[in-house]
This record gives sequence, structure tokens and C-alpha cells, in this order.
Amino acid sequence: MENNIEKQKPVALGCDHGAYELKEQLRAFLEKSGVEYIDYGTYGPESVNYPDYAGAVCGAITSGECRLGILMCSTGIGMSIAANKHRGIRAALCGDTYSARFTRMHNDANVLCLGALVVGRGLAFDIVNAFLGADFEGGRHAVRVGMITDLEKEWDK
Repeated sequence: MENNIEKQKPVALGCDHGAYELKEQLRAFLEKSGVEYIDYGTYGPESVNYPDYAGAVCGAITSGECRLGILMCSTGIGMSIAANKHRGIRAALCGDTYSARFTRMHNDANVLCLGALVVGRGLAFDIVNAFLGADFEGGRHAVRVGMITDLEKEWDK
């Protein structure tokens, strides 16, 4: 990864009980890879409400504390829906490396959502590598991301 200020910010991690085990495995993987992260929970397998953890991770990104986020639940769907309700968040549910790479390159996605019961540990690690290793290309894609951002302005009306 490039050594610029944005990439020096940590990655925000969050999950619900359905993905607690995968989050713990991912934490170890990120540590081994030298990727700094902040763990926003959950911190055990007890049942919790996933929107709380989506909110914590999204808040860390929109405040500038973290550069990107990774959210996990059993399918990734609930986390994706909850994350995308936050202004400034472009969350993408990915089950393959191609989608993870291109959602960063073309959509400037800032949150990766994973389904712990959908992807295995090895594939999850590959997806995370693809997401964290890609950069937004800008250009014609910036126009489209701007259009998405403009949709948020409709929320205030």
C-alpha cells in the first residue's frame, strides 16, 4: 500500500454476534499484514443489534478517525443496509475479490460488508486484501459518485 496520510489512518471493524468469529480471525489477519485497525465490536458471541455497530463504524469514517470500514454479520445484508443509511457512506456487500476491488476503484466505496456465513475465512481475507489494496480512480467515476452524494441532499428536503 502507498504511504500517504489517508492510508495511515486505521480501518474500522465492526460486527454483530453472527460474525464475531470471523471478525476475530480478521483482526489477527490484519495484525499479521501490518494493517492498523480499530475494533468497534461486538466483543463476544452474545446477541446484539447490528445497526449499533454499523453506526459506530460509519461514525468513525465520517468523523475522519478511520479511512475505511469493514462490517460483518451473518449475510452482510443487514450491515450493508444499515451502513448505507449514513450520510457519506458508500457500503458494498462483496462476496468476491473482483467486486471488492472495483467498488473501491469505481464507486469509492468506504465500507466493505461481508457475510460470515456466506464467505469462508480464506475468501474473506482475499476480499479484504482486494478492497484495501485498491484506490478510487476518479475521472468519469467521480461524476457518478458525486451524483450519489447529491442523492443524500434529498434527505434534507
